[in-house]
Order: sequence, then C-alpha cells, then structure tokens
Amino acid sequence: MNGRLGKSSSKQIEEPAVNLTPLIDVVFVILIMFIVIAPLLELDKVELADAASDSHEGTSAVQESSPISIHVRKDNTILFNKQQVNPEQLTALLREAKMRYPKAQPQLYHDRHAHFGTYQSVKNAAETAGFTQLDVVLKPS
Repeated sequence: MNGRLGKSSSKQIEEPAVNLTPLIDVVFVILIMFIVIAPLLELDKVELADAASDSHEGTSAVQESSPISIHVRKDNTILFNKQQVNPEQLTALLREAKMRYPKAQPQLYHDRHAHFGTYQSVKNAAETAGFTQLDVVLKPS
C-alpha cells in the first residue's frame, strides 16, 4: 500500500491550459466581416436642412395644396386630407389616391411631439399603397 501512495504523490498533476488563439481568430474574422458588410446595408436616410444656414440653395418650395396630404398630430391622430382616419383605413385611402393621382407624392406633416411609431405606420401604409417616395414636411418653429 505504501508503494502505491509513494508513486502517486511523486507524479505532478498538470492543470489544463486554455488556448485562446482560436477564439481570438474567430473574433477578428467576425469583426472584419462587419467592417466589410456594413457599408453595403441599405438604410432609410432623412436629410435634414441646416437650421443655422441663411442660404436656401438646396431647398425646394413645397406645394401645400398637394392632393395627398397626411397630418400627424401630437396626440398621434392621423388626418388624411383633413379627415381623421386610423392606420388601417389609411392604406386603403392611399391606394385610392394612388389610382386617382398616379404621379403625386404624399406629403406628411408630422408633429415633433408625436411618436416615431406613428411615422413608421404611415410610411408602411404609403409603401403598401405603391408609393415609392414620401415627402416629410418640416415646419419651422
């Protein structure tokens, strides 16, 4: 019995070492993939006018009497051509307007205190109705 105990105590127990090199390689590959793919993603962009600029070179006049106007109030109510509608009705009304005025673009007057989700639902309704552009009209305060 003593012989066995003597042999086992003389062996050194090796602790397993964790090799982090493969993990670091994978992280670098994923980082490089994000760097390469990020510029290829399509994002909706809204270009805002510079408020401090006195020149109006890049701006265009907005025709306030557009046949398709959508107003979003600060309490998130939606008005289509001055009649209150809900988001489900808005899609059907925009489809009718697209058939009546095929070249017109809807103009959205969105209150600054209204929720972004309301803007998104109006934008989705316009896309569903077949419009490719939506004019967002900002009124100076």
